[in-house]
Amino acid sequence: MNILITSVGRRVSLVRAFQKELKGFFSEAKVFASDVSPVLSAGCQVADEYFEVPALDESSYIEFLLNLCDENGIKLIIPTIDTELLLLASKNDLFEAIGVKVLISSPEFVKKCRDKRIIHEFFKSNGITIAREYEKDNYELPLFIKPIDGSRSVNTFIISTEEDLTAEHFSNEKLMFLEYLDHDIYDEFTCDLYYDGHSNLKCVVPRKRLEVREGEVYKAVAKNNALVGYIKERLNYIKGAVGCITAQFFLHKEDDDKIYGIEINPRFGGGYPLSYLAGANFPKWIIEEYLLGKTIEDKFDSWENDLLMIRYDDEVLVHGYKG
Repeated sequence: MNILITSVGRRVSLVRAFQKELKGFFSEAKVFASDVSPVLSAGCQVADEYFEVPALDESSYIEFLLNLCDENGIKLIIPTIDTELLLLASKNDLFEAIGVKVLISSPEFVKKCRDKRIIHEFFKSNGITIAREYEKDNYELPLFIKPIDGSRSVNTFIISTEEDLTAEHFSNEKLMFLEYLDHDIYDEFTCDLYYDGHSNLKCVVPRKRLEVREGEVYKAVAKNNALVGYIKERLNYIKGAVGCITAQFFLHKEDDDKIYGIEINPRFGGGYPLSYLAGANFPKWIIEEYLLGKTIEDKFDSWENDLLMIRYDDEVLVHGYKG
């Protein structure tokens, strides 16, 4: 009953959460990690064992993972980065054929999430307000620019004056010109959502983003607010959604009726450890559901409100490293 967390990078907290929960059920089971440079990955160093794998764009990647699972008793794979999601979702049947569950949403839903314009249409179809997208020859300042397939806040821009705009902003077809939602008026939330194997919503944890570094939250607080009921009403079922889904929303500071949907990522987010420590035990529920065959009941009241998380840099030491 071993678990593999792929492309683990620096997700030390996620590895440790799965280790704690897995060993509570299977004392001899292991949480493995994989990365293209595992010796330089903090997540790999704290895993029970790690594996060096080919790059995602190499044709041997899937076959390598299949052999890895077969040789090491791996029954569950947890993907962690956007660029591997569609690949693993499209090959899920190969893993199922050897008795391995990849915790991944359907290829159709993953495709929606990877395209910000499509996910905007998804929000609209579910009665969720979205930021207006401008034509590049007819926009209003200030505006927010982001790529349709972006990740980790890379290539995002807040444009306040005409001088802030460059030729690249206009010529790059992947860049969207969007209505700017002022952080003085709106609070930004990333919500951790748990969907069971039948794509039914079981838990919602809104995390208010207080400080972000390189696209990942470093200070945040769990808030049981209007977003919980709002999401339960509009996204109680998403066809093809499975496991941890992170959804980003803007909530007006003074008017709970003013909510904007921003984007969805069908994977564990970098800030999920706050939800876990608050009591939203996604790793435990995943193990119960996919390794023990249990049914997950509603868990909307399972976590602590107003829990503040303040992160800091820590060290992982590797002895005998020769470079």
